[in-house]
Amino acid sequence: MPEPPDRSVRWQPPFPVDAALTLSALRRGRHDPTHRLEPDGTLWRTALTASGPVTYCIRQHRPDDLRVDAWGPGADRLADSVRRELGEQDRPDLFHPEHPVLRAAVRRLPGLRVPRTGRLFEALVPAVLEQRVVGVDAFASFARLVRRYGAPPPGPAPEGMRVPPSPETWRTVPSWEWRSAGVDLHRSATIVEAARHAARLEAAADDPARAYAVMAHLPGVGVWTAAQVGHRALGDADALPLGDYHLATMTGVALLGRPLADDEVEPYYERFRPHRYRVVRLLELSPGAAPRHGPRAPRAGPFH
Repeated sequence: MPEPPDRSVRWQPPFPVDAALTLSALRRGRHDPTHRLEPDGTLWRTALTASGPVTYCIRQHRPDDLRVDAWGPGADRLADSVRRELGEQDRPDLFHPEHPVLRAAVRRLPGLRVPRTGRLFEALVPAVLEQRVVGVDAFASFARLVRRYGAPPPGPAPEGMRVPPSPETWRTVPSWEWRSAGVDLHRSATIVEAARHAARLEAAADDPARAYAVMAHLPGVGVWTAAQVGHRALGDADALPLGDYHLATMTGVALLGRPLADDEVEPYYERFRPHRYRVVRLLELSPGAAPRHGPRAPRAGPFH
């Protein structure tokens, strides 16, 4: 018989929610061992909460009817916070774009919301791994390290899934394992240092301004990396990833018909406050609005 969940939540929000689309922002590549979307639309995820590891499964019957089952020591904490994770506090209804590309995207994706996991360190690790390298390489590094150092998930998680390593475990990863995973000294040192301050990060989860202040004092964590944490863990719909290699081209071609220069990106996005990241995400999910394959990112870059 199927293993019964430790906690279950049924949520019938007064607005549409597309759980798989919303939480796809958390997925780090097709082989992410913490994220599995089944062919029938069932979404499985693992996490390491302050109460311990959790496996959770999200089944969606309608845009306004979701069921979440959770297993493990972190089940209660996950169940209590999963509505926020699925964008309960997000306000896409306040975004009224004038550009036809954005208007069309809003109509096409009514269930898209900005997630808020509240797990800052969990979001920071893959963001650091993605600094200055192409995405496929960063995803491979993340998958390899999580499979090697992550823990078996509680409950009936699909085969191959793992719980992300704890901050203490990340601090013990030996240098040769980082190198074998394709992670340079700069990025590995940033993760190890961030792991030392993981408790401070998590304590700031309910105060985005404080969270950004903590991240600003971490060596190797700049505006781009903080924005990745902001729109995954803090529910920040305004977290503009300045320095992203494709942002200028994607935005300019989609909305202006020409690539933006790097120094034009920030001024152009001012018109979209406080929804700057929402615009980025809508463009990412709009095939044909911008080139789907820009030039490859360099192996090293000017931002972190």
